[in-house]
Amino acid sequence: MDEEKLQDVADELAEAADQAKAAADATGEPATAPQTDAELREALKQADDRALRAQAELENFRKRMRRDMEEERRYAALPLVSDLLAVADNLQRAIESTDSTEETAGLIDGVKMVAAQLETVLTQHHCKPIEALGQPFDPNVHEALAQIPTNEQPPGTVVDVHQQGFMLHDRVVRPTQVLVSRAADEPAAEDQSG
Repeated sequence: MDEEKLQDVADELAEAADQAKAAADATGEPATAPQTDAELREALKQADDRALRAQAELENFRKRMRRDMEEERRYAALPLVSDLLAVADNLQRAIESTDSTEETAGLIDGVKMVAAQLETVLTQHHCKPIEALGQPFDPNVHEALAQIPTNEQPPGTVVDVHQQGFMLHDRVVRPTQVLVSRAADEPAAEDQSG
């Protein structure tokens, strides 16, 4: 051990002795401080162990705080992104519901440009759509609205997307609402008794 640690331990022991003496004065009982070399070595060993544990605990606390701060920064935009998805949905609905005529073509093109710009901004901020169509159903990222009997897709496959879902980094902002395939019911067997 270096001299600095020894001095720290000696100071700690002296402080403990002072506290024991103050407690003894208050209660009238004699204070017992380590006197032998073996007792001092044991006290030194215990103090060193406590110091190492405190140092390890402090380092773990720092790592946990760094990790929490990084996660907080990474997902700080989650509420904003969630609100913007409703705007993107409404822009998409506006585009789909309009009839394209010469009079409204410019307006529709403008709305399409705004929708594309919003999609680009979301992508720049790591908000990406969840792929679903033709994928196996994943309850972590998909929300099943119904099951559709079909023989065209294997059971448990997404056959239609009702509302697009999005992820921010690796966290689901909104699950994709989907229709999932299931095995088509076999036709009822005809009664052949007669």
